[in-house]
Amino acid sequence: MFHTIEKQVADAFHTHIRIRYGIDLSVTVEQPRQSDFGEMAVPAAFQLARQLRQAPRKIAAELVEELGPIAGVAATEVAGNGYINIRLDRGAYGASLLAGDAAAETPAGEKIIVEHTNINPNKAAHIGHLRNATLGDTFVRMLRASGNRVEVQNYIDNTGVQVADVVVGFHYLEHLAPAAVRGLIADPAVRFDYYCWDLYAGTSAWYHDHPEALAWRTQTLHAIEAGEGELAELAHLVADAIVEAHLATMLRLDVEYDVLPRESEILHLEFWAAAFELLKERHAIVFETEGKHAGCWVMPGLSEEGKVIVRSDGTVVYTGKDIAYQLWKFGLLGKDFYYRPLKTYADGRMLWVTTDQPVESGVRFGHGSRVYNVIDSRQSYLQDVVAEGLRGLGYREQADRSIHFSYEMVALSPRCCAELGIPLSEEDRKRPYVEVSGRKGLGVKADDLLDSLIGKALDEVVSRHPEDSAEQNRAVATRIAIGALRYFLLKFTRNTVIAFDLQEALSFEGETGPYLQYAAVRARKILAKFAERGAPLPDFAAELNAAAMARQLQSEDFWQVLLAASKAESALESAVSAGEPSHVARYAFQLAQAFSNFYQKYPVIHEQNRERQVFLLWMTSFFRQQLERTAAILGIPIPEYM
Repeated sequence: MFHTIEKQVADAFHTHIRIRYGIDLSVTVEQPRQSDFGEMAVPAAFQLARQLRQAPRKIAAELVEELGPIAGVAATEVAGNGYINIRLDRGAYGASLLAGDAAAETPAGEKIIVEHTNINPNKAAHIGHLRNATLGDTFVRMLRASGNRVEVQNYIDNTGVQVADVVVGFHYLEHLAPAAVRGLIADPAVRFDYYCWDLYAGTSAWYHDHPEALAWRTQTLHAIEAGEGELAELAHLVADAIVEAHLATMLRLDVEYDVLPRESEILHLEFWAAAFELLKERHAIVFETEGKHAGCWVMPGLSEEGKVIVRSDGTVVYTGKDIAYQLWKFGLLGKDFYYRPLKTYADGRMLWVTTDQPVESGVRFGHGSRVYNVIDSRQSYLQDVVAEGLRGLGYREQADRSIHFSYEMVALSPRCCAELGIPLSEEDRKRPYVEVSGRKGLGVKADDLLDSLIGKALDEVVSRHPEDSAEQNRAVATRIAIGALRYFLLKFTRNTVIAFDLQEALSFEGETGPYLQYAAVRARKILAKFAERGAPLPDFAAELNAAAMARQLQSEDFWQVLLAASKAESALESAVSAGEPSHVARYAFQLAQAFSNFYQKYPVIHEQNRERQVFLLWMTSFFRQQLERTAAILGIPIPEYM
């Protein structure tokens, strides 16, 4: 509602200024420095002063006198040297919130593509992957809540070096044939993604001690690219099984996708070949005949020497395949995948995966107007190469709409390592955080982390609710753990290195997921407790008209609390514009704080005045709705109890 009036105020000033002064001004609406100055402030007079060569205060006075009424606004006032303060009609504002008058967002015509998670399918997911998936999934939820049509892609690099190294481990080190690997995958006693975690680290260690063994990697990569023989079959088995494991892990955090584009189809359907011809034809890459890059195809302009796209031996660097993939996302490649259904989610939505086998699926993906690639900040240069490839082909608008949604790494606090049983050197114990390394096998697997969080949450829940069933308590603990993990991964800005800490994440106090969950649970309990006394919840619309709202909202305390609770849309738009899920997390915490102060200060159940009690109950109900809606955008479930 607040956001709707902000837009109405900005539009009213913009229209009047265009008609009155002939100036097409982009009007901003600000937050006053003090609450007693009103709810909004318009600095348009300062923006106009230079063009009109008049004092800002004089312009502000003209605007206030001539503007006319604005829906939802009680008064406009000139303040200071030319600010225009806006005071809202409190009764009408409360009544509109009660009636649910905020305009519902309808999906926009354009399609936004968000690519996230993108874990190499060679071993179990770790905590760093969880930050990528949680950021990407939350940004998708933010975009959808803002009325955007979003397609979620999870790119599967099933032909790369990491998969090849696991295949080397199976074939050359463990001497296992495809049939034996199938047996491991099918064995319920074996966590295949965990098995591959150890095998990948073991293969990396073998390379270190036997560098000549790197020839195995080269042979395996060639076999995978050709798609023939036992090595290629092993790669197919490994990648498909690990992808299934990753999907199961992410589903624990309620992370879902629309389509899994796979690198094997990029190769087999000759996406890269088509992109290569385009790049050559439009001179976006040049063939070097001398110097250190002799025999290579190079994209000039990114550095003094340019970026190699095709090596002298004819192999393409993976950035080249990324250019082809990005062209496909925008519908610019002239090619498409085939698709087959992989699984059905609980709500009936289908997850599709690409295939090179001609099938009629009736679905179409890609053709986005904006693309966000959620990839860590260490890949910034390579993302620049992809965008530069589009520019070199003449697709400047699409290059500008290719957005690297970057983030910093997530590490572990030494205390967290100790709790998870990860051995540390004396030097590591003194560090502020400990970096994880999949190649070295150092780190915490995502599922192990979730299990640890659930276990610790369960101890707390059982101590508080020993009378409830083990099944109920575990369900509650699971929701608390998911909320704790997601909030911790979201509350920091994307460019912040995170040192994850179990105890800090699970705290019921402070800026945490459980604190937000507790506020929502508390709101539910207050409403339920009122109903338990034998009286149904009031008909709020019948008892709280605009006049009643105005009487109750004369209280500055109530008014400020209601304003805070009604600014979710403004917070969301700001967060989407900045590309910062942390802004939504911060708003959620402030909302929970505001409600905590509200219910501690005002005894809703025991209020004697009927109108005041109905108003307090409505405020509690409104807070509950806002808390649950904001938590849903963050992907945080609300447990039955805490």
